[in-house]
Amino acid sequence: MSLFPPRPSAGTQQSPKPQPQPQPRQATPLVSGDDLQRSRQLVDRIRTRFAKNLVGQEGLREAMIATLVASGHILIESVPGLAKTTAAQTLATSVSGSFKRVQCTPDLMPSDLVGTQVYDFSNQRFSTQLGPIHANLVLLDEINRSNAKTQSAMLEAMAEGATTIGGQRIALPQPFMVIATQNPIEEEGTYNLPEAQMDRFMLKAVMTYPDKDQETRMLQLLTSRGTDMPLADEQGRLTIADVEFLRRSARRVHVAEPIMQYAVDLVATSRGSGPKPIQGLSSKVRLGASPRASIALIRIGQAQALISGRDFVVPEDLKGFAHQVLRHRILLTFEAMADGISSDDIIDTILETVPVP
Repeated sequence: MSLFPPRPSAGTQQSPKPQPQPQPRQATPLVSGDDLQRSRQLVDRIRTRFAKNLVGQEGLREAMIATLVASGHILIESVPGLAKTTAAQTLATSVSGSFKRVQCTPDLMPSDLVGTQVYDFSNQRFSTQLGPIHANLVLLDEINRSNAKTQSAMLEAMAEGATTIGGQRIALPQPFMVIATQNPIEEEGTYNLPEAQMDRFMLKAVMTYPDKDQETRMLQLLTSRGTDMPLADEQGRLTIADVEFLRRSARRVHVAEPIMQYAVDLVATSRGSGPKPIQGLSSKVRLGASPRASIALIRIGQAQALISGRDFVVPEDLKGFAHQVLRHRILLTFEAMADGISSDDIIDTILETVPVP
């Protein structure tokens, strides 16, 4: 018995095997006019709450709102006393979901953050006690004071949306957002964030000192309000369903091919390539932005377009957040730091060099 099938005769024709037909690509439905109007109304409610608790810092406010809509995490950096914590608490109290605040210290352990297993003598079984990271919005105050082991637990939560306790994987509640703050001038008792964890933050916002008028209005607000704490008014708060609606709507905002190419060119130029490579960049930049930066540019561009009442992304949506997306993803050489060059200076050159579609 032959192990090979018989060859067909010359006069016999084999019928060709049917080829699988390609399935038509399902187009993502665009945002409707009603969705755009509802999105603007929801965002205006958050802005109204910010106006009651924070003076100035419009750039930080818009960055936090856009990050919330884009399903990302944000790192806020400033010297002490510029209301980093107040801004984070204001955003958190704008949503009716759960909120936890963690004051990071050098002795903070991973179990203090994610939770642990406790032995119950009554039933002789271990029970899982969830930590404060299991909340919809989590404020990690002075994140650079936590040690490397605790930061690795934070990284898992931010990257995977889950934690591991006693070998058991536990999903975090959705929506989930981390708002972290750090002080750039503190050195004693601090640990630099690893590049992998810095890359997990969609944006890095830098707060600056208020001007004279803003500082005066801040004092007027505090004296008229009678308390230094943000107001915890229940009216006007967004529900979890509202946040989920904003995030779904942002993902449906149209991104044209030239906009995607523009995001890729911006990130590629930071690595020394791109359509117009910058001469001498290798002597200033040790490591450019990763592909996660181009993803962040598109996601934040979609969120900004939705907030602005548009169902499509324009180059200005990307340019407006380019510094906050790229500044913590570009590592400078020692020569550049010695010359007083900052990552924002490099980003300015990139925006001037890369042609806008």
